[in-house]
Amino acid sequence: MERVALVRTEPQAIADIVEVYIKNHVMPNDPVGDALHLALASYHKCDFLLTWNCRHLANANKFGHIRRMNTLLGLFVPSLVTPLELLGEENERE
Repeated sequence: MERVALVRTEPQAIADIVEVYIKNHVMPNDPVGDALHLALASYHKCDFLLTWNCRHLANANKFGHIRRMNTLLGLFVPSLVTPLELLGEENERE
């Protein structure tokens, strides 16, 4: 664990993003759930947000709303994928 880098976070900035997601119905009203996960991934410019949550995160119907909101906020838009999507077709054939 010594080699694992910790990311610095700005608690107020993250809380503000979470609040916007909830107020705009991008994520459910649970500030320590999906909204927090998405805010952290967006704020830290993560390439992927890996999740099994296909209801609120890895959901094609929600992605447009997430993309629009992050664009308005000037945030990065991570790819929202399930583990199966991330592994790709090669692992599906095994």
